[in-house]
Amino acid sequence: MSLLKVEECKGVFVFAQQVDNVLSGISFELIGKAKDLAAPLNAEVSAVLIGSGVKDLADQLAEYGADRVIVVDDPELKDYRTEPYAHALSEVILKYKPEIMLVGATAIGRDLGPTVSARVQTGLTADCTQLDIGDFPLVAVEGQEQKHNQLLMTRPAFGGNTIATIACPGDRPQMATVRPGVMQKLEPKKGAKANVEEFNPGFTPNNRYVEIQEIVKAVSNAVDIMDAKILVSGGRGVGSPENFKILEDLAEAIGGTVSCSRAVVDSGWKPKDLQVGQTGKTVRPHVYFAIGISGAIQHVAGMEESDIIIAINKDENAPIFDVADYGVVGDLNKIVPALTEQIKAAKAAK
Repeated sequence: MSLLKVEECKGVFVFAQQVDNVLSGISFELIGKAKDLAAPLNAEVSAVLIGSGVKDLADQLAEYGADRVIVVDDPELKDYRTEPYAHALSEVILKYKPEIMLVGATAIGRDLGPTVSARVQTGLTADCTQLDIGDFPLVAVEGQEQKHNQLLMTRPAFGGNTIATIACPGDRPQMATVRPGVMQKLEPKKGAKANVEEFNPGFTPNNRYVEIQEIVKAVSNAVDIMDAKILVSGGRGVGSPENFKILEDLAEAIGGTVSCSRAVVDSGWKPKDLQVGQTGKTVRPHVYFAIGISGAIQHVAGMEESDIIIAINKDENAPIFDVADYGVVGDLNKIVPALTEQIKAAKAAK
């Protein structure tokens, strides 16, 4: 039984994740989606900003569409720890009573979201790929009340082999974690000023407060594939880790970044941070080359929103051609090097 009553809850709230006083991109993506959800509900969008010395970040959230920013600022919140952050967000929910609470499905969000949902006694749908406002049940059932203006949370289930739409009609807030890269952020309105509301529930360390001994940050020169405008992605059909050299040559010629499918990571050919798909990263580049990738639903879920998809595969029946804008059937070992040379020649002729 939720601690909040359905009829007393109003507004769409977003957990605005920051690390080292830098807002994560998922925060802006969630605000963009929250604005869509809030419109039919005639509700405002509130961003919940938790940390230490973070108030100066509030205007950024306003620029991306937040109507209000609730700031919980305390020295105990300097670095992410489950207990103080869960206490902060739970108390915000109990005080402000949101109808919907969205959290990014990041490493932090996947820890924070379930902890908070349990604490305020509501449900949580994890790793959502689509959020809508609608009726539940989706189709009216005789003898059962059909409730309106419900948050319909869609996510892949059973390894991506089916899609489930879930609602939480009896408890509030309706909570969901959303994968980074799935939702689109709005164009920022430069110079927008936040309507800031400060709230501090008080923090008393207890035996659930862990003590951080050391923070070790990985240093990487690799481009985050979620930020790339052009991705040259390879699958098992590339044949070997050495054969990825022809994809790297194409990426260099066209100004792109190499990525891969899960099969490539499972084979040990490429690191996990280059993986596109349901269990990897969701990407939305301008151009996505799918080379030697069959097009399993788990992979397609991570790249189908790309502006242009170009597939190269020797199997004319490969599912990847169903989502591709352009398809080439043939031997990638011949096609990709020829394409690379044509691009180089075109650049040299300019």
